[in-house]
Amino acid sequence: MCPRKGGEGEGEQRAIEPARQAMNAHFPDHNAEFGGSLLRALRHTGISLLYQNLSLQVVWAQNVPKVWSERELEGLTDFEFLPAAEAERVVHAKNAVLKSGEPQSLEIRIPDGDAIFWYEVSVDASQSADGLTTGLITTAIDITDRKRREQTLRALLREVSHRSKNLLAIIQSIATQTGRYSGSIDSFLSRFRGRLQSLASSQDLVTSSNWRGADLRELVSGQVGRYVVDPDRHVRIEGANPYLNPNAALHIGLAMHELAVNSVSYGALSRPSGFVTIRAWIDQGPSLNLVWEEIIPVPTNAAEKRFGSVALERVVPASLNGTATLAIGETSLEYRLTIPAGSFELE
Repeated sequence: MCPRKGGEGEGEQRAIEPARQAMNAHFPDHNAEFGGSLLRALRHTGISLLYQNLSLQVVWAQNVPKVWSERELEGLTDFEFLPAAEAERVVHAKNAVLKSGEPQSLEIRIPDGDAIFWYEVSVDASQSADGLTTGLITTAIDITDRKRREQTLRALLREVSHRSKNLLAIIQSIATQTGRYSGSIDSFLSRFRGRLQSLASSQDLVTSSNWRGADLRELVSGQVGRYVVDPDRHVRIEGANPYLNPNAALHIGLAMHELAVNSVSYGALSRPSGFVTIRAWIDQGPSLNLVWEEIIPVPTNAAEKRFGSVALERVVPASLNGTATLAIGETSLEYRLTIPAGSFELE
């Protein structure tokens, strides 16, 4: 909150003298310096004070923020220094205090360009010794920071809810497809646990980045590296290293998991000396191209479809608005995934 402009010495004394006299009148048991000391202390807080007569004209004001008014407020009414809608609410509250004598509180918002400032306003009746209302004392506290934190928290909660629903949808799809391609309960549980662990690993990276996403190389290393003894020797990552958004991180992580499990079971990673190569590059568009290559030591039945191939060829590319091909030959396996801009960014 910006305090009112004011100098030291005589200028400051003239500025606070009416307020000090009024406050000393309400605190007769204190010495004459009490009111002035209290008003000076306000300059270091986000608290403003206004005293108005029964016609709701400002008699004195201290520490009023500049977003309310750049000019002196003495003699003005609320409609002359507050936005019309907020002034109407404040005046309604003040009239209620004049009528009942009971204090009123409300929150007001003051626009200032693109910014919004919030204040908690309290209105109390100033009464004489015989109990008659002689004016109103208004206290305004700057609560802008609190309001912005609340807005940020609500936005984060909405984002968490949205992402949680997406994650549950992914888990439901994995459970359905895993069950479709599992011959027994034990087989289902084993594969499903592995896929959940893959999602959890990718989700940890996303969460640690404050939901921004995940680094491609870190994601690949985490998903494939846990299946080999020496990741530096068995996993070769080449080319670009874009930053993936949360949805891309989860689905590409799932693709890397499926490829790694397949390789450990049938492919290059089933041999002590085997290795896989993952290459990434950005082309015109821009689009991210990701290729997994490995040598297969034992010929496989390429016609056999399991959930792994369904996820690689259909689930992952469809979720990222991309395309994918899985080519399994007698001695090699190549997986190509292309995803458009919007799922990644270059650091």
